[in-house]
Amino acid sequence: MAEITELHQAAALGDYDLVSQILKKGLYDPNYKDGDWNDRTALHWAAAKGQADTVKLLIEYGARPCLRTDSGWTAAHFAAESGKLSVLRALHSLHAPIDMADLHGDTPKRIAEIYGHKDCIKFLEGAEAECAVYRQTAEAEGNPLDELDEEWEAKKRELEEIQTKRRNKSVKPRDQNQDPHLSLFHKPPIVQRKSAVPKSATEQKGIK
Repeated sequence: MAEITELHQAAALGDYDLVSQILKKGLYDPNYKDGDWNDRTALHWAAAKGQADTVKLLIEYGARPCLRTDSGWTAAHFAAESGKLSVLRALHSLHAPIDMADLHGDTPKRIAEIYGHKDCIKFLEGAEAECAVYRQTAEAEGNPLDELDEEWEAKKRELEEIQTKRRNKSVKPRDQNQDPHLSLFHKPPIVQRKSAVPKSATEQKGIK
């Protein structure tokens, strides 16, 4: 079982000085995911608490803003949920991916819309466009961007495969004992059925 680190705790408390001390000692990986809290990193906690300075500090010490929780949330998703505009600005200024969709297809802007954070919505509308331009420019110049959480992508593929198998199992032939190829050549016998008695207008409307 994963255990929350002191770095996670300090970030969750919003204690900038303590986070700084821990990072300088190099005791913990800033990208460590806490499995007991849905794979949150210290950066996720800092973003959720609205600690813009701590977010910048963590990224300075190697925290990757592209890392996701088990549901696909980035630090930007947490900032958008809490309405922390200062954090979104900080992430955007550091060219963090703030337009990524989670497991359900929701971007940080969509999360901000759900929670009614109008200032965050307005900012993200422009920031998303700028983010797309920056990505295109980097690609054209051959500058790789750190926007892919490989571990999460692997988990996502496994989940999609499991869901596909479940859907396939739920689709069963009408007669499991019948060779499905035979149905192409043999038509089922025609059964004469009595025509249904037409319902009254009242019955058709479902009124009893």
